[in-house]
Amino acid sequence: MQLILRYMRKYIKSITVGMGIKFLATMMTLLLPYLLEYLIDYIVPMGKLSRMFLWGILMVFSAYASWRLNVAANRNAVKNAHFVSYDIRKALFEKTSNLSGTTFDAFGLPSLTSRMTSDSYNVQSCVQMLQTLCVRAPILMIGGIAVTMTMDRVLSGILCLMLPILIGVIVLVSYKGIPLYTKVQDRLDEVVRIMRENITGIRVVKALSKTEYEKRRFHKGNEALMKQDVIASTVMAIPGPFMQTCLNIGLTLVVYVGAVRVNNGQMKPGVILAFLTYFNLIMQSVMALNRMFMMISKASASADRIDLVLAAKDDQKVLTLENAKKPEESFGEEEFIRFEHVNFTYNQAIEENNRDAFFGEKQEQCLYDISFRIKRGESLGIIGPTGCGKTTIINLLMRFYDVEDGAVFVDGKDVRTYDKDELHRKFGVVFQNDVIFNDTLRNNIVFGRAVGDEQLQGAVQDAMAEEFVSNLRDGLDYMAEIKGANLSGGQKQRVLIARALAANPEILILDDSSSALDYRTDAALRKAIAAHHQNSTLIMVAQRISSVQGMTNILVMDNGRCIGYGNHEYLMENCDEYREIYEAQMGGM
Repeated sequence: MQLILRYMRKYIKSITVGMGIKFLATMMTLLLPYLLEYLIDYIVPMGKLSRMFLWGILMVFSAYASWRLNVAANRNAVKNAHFVSYDIRKALFEKTSNLSGTTFDAFGLPSLTSRMTSDSYNVQSCVQMLQTLCVRAPILMIGGIAVTMTMDRVLSGILCLMLPILIGVIVLVSYKGIPLYTKVQDRLDEVVRIMRENITGIRVVKALSKTEYEKRRFHKGNEALMKQDVIASTVMAIPGPFMQTCLNIGLTLVVYVGAVRVNNGQMKPGVILAFLTYFNLIMQSVMALNRMFMMISKASASADRIDLVLAAKDDQKVLTLENAKKPEESFGEEEFIRFEHVNFTYNQAIEENNRDAFFGEKQEQCLYDISFRIKRGESLGIIGPTGCGKTTIINLLMRFYDVEDGAVFVDGKDVRTYDKDELHRKFGVVFQNDVIFNDTLRNNIVFGRAVGDEQLQGAVQDAMAEEFVSNLRDGLDYMAEIKGANLSGGQKQRVLIARALAANPEILILDDSSSALDYRTDAALRKAIAAHHQNSTLIMVAQRISSVQGMTNILVMDNGRCIGYGNHEYLMENCDEYREIYEAQMGGM
C-alpha cells in the first residue's frame, strides 16, 4: 500500500476535494431516514398538508443532492485513479526500459507484462475505491450508529454487538488474502508467458503439428491459475454470507424488539421504519468495507509486485575513471575496442541480497578468458557454433550485461565509465530476431533520430533495400505490420540493416543479420559497407564463412572460448576448426 499512497500524494488536493464531496453526499444519505422518521412521528399527526408537502420537498432535495454529489465525487475519483495508474505505468515502463539484462532476465518478460497490465489495473481500481468507499462506508456505519443511538439505545445496542464480530472477520480474512492474491498473480505470469510464446511462435507450432500439445500446456497453466484464484476468492468470500446472515438476524431482532417497544409505548412507529433503513445502510457499509478490504488485499499484492521492480537496485552504475578497471597496456593511437580476459556468466549475482530476492541458480559460465583488440575502422568477424557465446560478446560490448571478470574497453575507456546513452549512441546494431515496428518503413529506419533525407536514402541503398522499397506502392511510407508480418525475411533484414546504417555509427554490429539474404545480396551489402562506411568499426556475427572471410580479423568461438583469432589466411593455416567450417561450407575451394 505504500506505493499506492506514494503516488496518490501528488493528487492530494483533488482527492481531498473529491472526498469532501463524497462526505457531503453521504451526510445527505444519512439525513433521509431521519427526515422520514420525523415526518411520520411528528408532521403527519399534525394533519397539516402544507407541512407534509414541505418536508416531502426537503426529502426530495436531500435525495437529489445526494445523487448529484455522489456523481461528482465518483467522476473525480475515476479521474484521479486514472492519473495515479498512468504515473505508475509510466514509472514502471521507464524503469523496465533501464533494467540491466541480468535484472530483466530475472523478472522475465511475461511477469513484467502482467505487472504493467493486470497489476496496474488492480491498483487503479483500489485508488478509485479508496476515494469513495473509504469515505462512504465508515461514515454510514459510524454516522448511522450515532443517529440510531439518539433514537433508541436498545435497538442500536443490537448493532453494537454485531459490528465488532463482522469487522474482526473482515480484517482476519483480508490479512490472509494478500499472500493468496500474490500467488494468483504469479500464476498469471505463467499463463501470460505461455500465451506470448504461442502467439509469437504460432507458425512453428502449426508447422510441427503441436497445436494440441500447446493446448494441453496452456490448459495446465490456466487450470493452475483458476485453482489458485478459486482458493483466494473462496477465502475472501467468507465474510459475505456470514455478514448477510448477521444482517438478516439483526433485522429480525430490530423488528421484533421494536414492535414490542412500540406496543409498550416506549418508542414511536416511525423510529422502527427509520431504524430499519439505518440498519440496512449500516450493514451495507460493512459489506462495502468487506469489498474494499478484498480490493485492498488484491491491490496490495499487485502494488508489492510493482514496487519490487521500481525498487530494483541499479547494478550497472556508471563508474568513475578512478574506480574503473585500468587496461593492462596503454591504448595505441588507432586502437578502439579491447576485451581483456573477460569471463561471464548469465544470472550472476548483482549483490547477494538482490540475488536471494530475484534470481535462481547461477548458470554455467559462458565466456572464458576472452581477449582481443580492434583498431578504429577495422572489421571483426565472429564465427562459431550455436550457443558458443558470439552474441554474449556483443551484449557485453554494449553493456547490456557487466563482465564477471576482466574488462571491456571502448576508445580507451572501460565501458562501465560511460553513460549508457553516450555509449549506445556509438553503435548501429542489428540483433538476431530484431524487431520491425507497426509503423512506416521510413519511421522504422529513422527511429526518432536526426537522420536527414540524404542519409536515409544512402542507408536504404547501402542495405540493398532500395530495389524492393521502390516497388512498394507507398515506398518508404509503406506501413509495416507488427514484427514486419507483411515483409519477407530478406526484406525485414534489409530494413533493419538500413536502420543500423542510417546514423553513420562509430561501431556497426551485424549479429547474424544476413542469414535471409542470398549470397549475391550479402556480398553487395558487404561491399557497400566497406565503400561508404569505412570510418565505422564493423563487427559481424555470422554462420556463413563467406560473410566474415574478408574481415580484418576473425574470432573463432567454441563453448565460450576463443579457439582462433586472426585473418582468413592465418586461420586456414593455424586453426583446424575454422578450416573444417570453411571446407564444409565452401567445398574445400
